[in-house]
Amino acid sequence: MSEQYSTRTNGGKIEQEDTLYLLSEISNSPHLTQRELSSKLKISLGKTNYLIQQLIKKGVLKADSFSRNPDKLKKISYILTKKGLQEKIDLTLFFLKVKEEEYNKIKFYWEQISNPQRQ
Repeated sequence: MSEQYSTRTNGGKIEQEDTLYLLSEISNSPHLTQRELSSKLKISLGKTNYLIQQLIKKGVLKADSFSRNPDKLKKISYILTKKGLQEKIDLTLFFLKVKEEEYNKIKFYWEQISNPQRQ
C-alpha cells in the first residue's frame, strides 16, 4: 500500500471503506450535498465533511460551486480528479484482495471441518 491511503485516521479498514463508498457516491451523483452523502453512507455529517476536506487536500476531489446567485447558499458539486479515479480503483482492488483472502480462509476452514479424516 502506498501513502495514498493516508485518509485513514486510526489505521483501520473502516476509514478506507468509507472513503471508497464516498468516492463511488460522488462519481455517481456529484451534486449530492454533504448531508445527503452522510445519510446515504450512514456516517455522521462531521465525518463526511472531514473525509471530503482530506480528499480535497490530497487532490482526489475538487469542489466546484454551481450557484450563480450570491444571495443563496452556494451549491457545491464534488468532482473526482484523475488522482481521485486512481484512488477509487486502488481502493476497489485493495478490498477485492481482502475479500479474496477472507474467502480463502473460510474455504480452508470449511474443508477442515467437513473432512475431519484429512487432519
